[in-house]
Amino acid sequence: MIDCIQRVVVTEKTAALLEDQRYTFDVDVNLKKTDIKSLIQDFYNVKVVSVNTHRLPRRKSRFGGMKPQVKRAIVTLRSGDSLPIF
Repeated sequence: MIDCIQRVVVTEKTAALLEDQRYTFDVDVNLKKTDIKSLIQDFYNVKVVSVNTHRLPRRKSRFGGMKPQVKRAIVTLRSGDSLPIF
């Protein structure tokens, strides 16, 4: 089920969120907030306080098609918890 978490998003904006224990992931479009919360808690052994999600707009591909839809999840952890990926 961890295949549903596609990648960790690392940008300047998400790096600023790390100070508030917020981590950003690109996830499968069909996942709900409760599914994302349980996946992160089970895989990383941390306590998730809240999950905020939004869908990014589809964009044109360089070769005339459309890129697939992406859903982004911002996960807030309990104070004192951190993810080992950072």
